[in-house]
Amino acid sequence: MARYGKEHKQATRQRIIEMAGRRLKRDGIDGSGVATLMKDAGLTNGAFYAHFESKEDLVATAVSEQLRGQREWLTSFPPGRDGVELMVRTYLSPEHRDNPEEGCPSAALLDELGRCTDPTKQTYTGSVLAVIDDIAARLAPGDPRSARTKTLSIYALMVGTLQLARALADRQLSDDILEQGIRNALTVLDAPEG
Repeated sequence: MARYGKEHKQATRQRIIEMAGRRLKRDGIDGSGVATLMKDAGLTNGAFYAHFESKEDLVATAVSEQLRGQREWLTSFPPGRDGVELMVRTYLSPEHRDNPEEGCPSAALLDELGRCTDPTKQTYTGSVLAVIDDIAARLAPGDPRSARTKTLSIYALMVGTLQLARALADRQLSDDILEQGIRNALTVLDAPEG
């Protein structure tokens, strides 16, 4: 029996990462065992360790890949402040609230990521700061670092708003929270620095 080549192994690894990203956002880290993650990718448990050192290695890789996808998503918005406003409105939409597996890994997994080990937290930090820096570059093209803290605050507000909106059983209240979150994010966006 011929051994699969490097390209096949890389394609298989990528499939595992993509499927795991969706499953983790839907069911959480603790709710997604290795067996389930591998079954989603059409593989057996035994194949797992050919691709990842541990479940946490897969979690860090999948979340990082999801955030890379979020950076690609950002490029679909117009440049400047108008693009950031449209991104805020899209992020805090009922569609995003209702489809966590298609959405932001931060909103879906932040509480669990906070309980992960330092290497996973470091991977998350680097990946989320890349997203933040992309947004900050839209707000302050000449000096994106100057807008980093404000951008982090807006991102945190959006993530928390989305998490709360998803947790509420009252749909109208959830919709109202999303609308208020948009207003709050835009207020911070337009506030003078300092």
